[in-house]
Amino acid sequence: MRQPNFLLFMTDQHRADHLGCYGNPIVQTPNIDGLAERGRRFDKFYVACPICMPNRIAMMTGRMPGTNGSRHNGIPLDLEAVTFVDLLRSEGYKTALIGKSHLQNMTGRPVSDDASQQKAGLAEPPEDLGDAVRERRTGPAYEAEMMKQWAENPDREIRLPYYGFDHVRFANGHGDQVHGHYDRWLQDRHTNPEALRGLDAAMETPGLRAPQAWRTSVPEELYPTSYVADETLSFLDEVAKGDESQPFFIQCSFPDPHHPFTPPGRYFDLYDPNDIPLPETFKTIGKDEHPFLTALRSDTLNDKADDAGPRPFVMTDADATRQIIALTYGMITMVDDAIGRILEKLRACGLDENTIVIFTSDHGDFMGDHGLMLKHGLHYNGVLRVPFIWSEPDGAGASVSQQLSGTIDIGTTILARAGLAPQNGSQGMDIISGTGSDELASRKGMLVEEDELGIHLGRDEGMRTRTFVTGRWRLSLFDGMDYGELFDREIDPGETQNLWNSPAHARPRAELMELMLREMIRLGDTAPRPTHVA
Repeated sequence: MRQPNFLLFMTDQHRADHLGCYGNPIVQTPNIDGLAERGRRFDKFYVACPICMPNRIAMMTGRMPGTNGSRHNGIPLDLEAVTFVDLLRSEGYKTALIGKSHLQNMTGRPVSDDASQQKAGLAEPPEDLGDAVRERRTGPAYEAEMMKQWAENPDREIRLPYYGFDHVRFANGHGDQVHGHYDRWLQDRHTNPEALRGLDAAMETPGLRAPQAWRTSVPEELYPTSYVADETLSFLDEVAKGDESQPFFIQCSFPDPHHPFTPPGRYFDLYDPNDIPLPETFKTIGKDEHPFLTALRSDTLNDKADDAGPRPFVMTDADATRQIIALTYGMITMVDDAIGRILEKLRACGLDENTIVIFTSDHGDFMGDHGLMLKHGLHYNGVLRVPFIWSEPDGAGASVSQQLSGTIDIGTTILARAGLAPQNGSQGMDIISGTGSDELASRKGMLVEEDELGIHLGRDEGMRTRTFVTGRWRLSLFDGMDYGELFDREIDPGETQNLWNSPAHARPRAELMELMLREMIRLGDTAPRPTHVA
């Protein structure tokens, strides 16, 4: 029996309810919706961490951020780590990564020192002994994705295989600020690409008030989304000409949707902001809300909000918020159109009959919930819950699953469907084939980890958060704070009534704390294997 091919589509800062098949009545996503109609859509699918790098690395390794060591942006995936793609490749799969990778650092910022860990009056250890491990994951071997280096030398090469991928075409970055192999592709098609990219090159757009938004001068056919689609089409052509008995795995990863909000051409005006409803909690100040959110609200009221970078911020301008959502929908529809082109190529090449198509994203976005924008620090449902769709080639098993599942399950599930076991230390479960049915039945909730840097929060100190999500409840604990969060999402889906200090909810709080602790014990590392003792 032939092993199946896999085509994994991945988007960036894309929450589950920004798809038609997840109940959004406005955004147009017919191709992704079609996958859901023919496949299994997971309704309770959660990230391991609501930030790009840690969650993508959790997917690749099947291991939680606290276990694999990549706890937040800025810590690359260890070159010694085993990924599920490594295992596919070892069994003869042709492997390709096209688009955004973010398994290594994309900027050249230096490693930061955490002042909060320095002990007053004690001499610091020497630099080479200052960390728990000697390997710092820096240097040329960890610079494959550096955007500045790609901009300066678009012909540079990287060492292959790259975490299991034999074919790699990078499109790293966001909006029209994307670099990697995309740079050479763009230079081959335009004499002066830099005259098209960025805010300085943007076209005038009267009435546009949304922060980090501009009408890009990059035409649709040269935009990063088109590049990712075109490169995937080319790879499918190559596969079709090769040995048809060799299975393939393609990760087609789009940089959009993500700030800056720069959908090109017709996608910029595809959605009228006046037709976009504001989130129900846009103006809601919840009961016992997080002090960090209260501080962000204060920053906005005092004109101190930083809305120009990656930090979360609070919006009070309803029209600007609608503009951001409309532009995000434009980016999503462009991705959906690109997916449609790729699926058509899959059929034209006769590859659809043995290819499993998967769709997911790496995390969500607050996108106006509680007035918030972007991500970092807070664990509202909009950043934790992401889409996951699994579509078999025969369309059998079309359904909606309520199984609690998440990012760490993706690799294990793909391997199981290929007839392969995961590596020792993998923490995910097979959520499709049934090989882990007993484990799944015992799963009471999903753990989410976030160790956030202070720089991403606009404050001196970071924030370490652990969240436990069940079908009904969301409980969050914050290191160094007496404050906690408990939401009954069956009666409070907007997460506005924090029940942490409610005497009437002391019992479910205690039960959830125990369940989270048991899950943390279960997720304790089992690698490497110990020496056998008789």
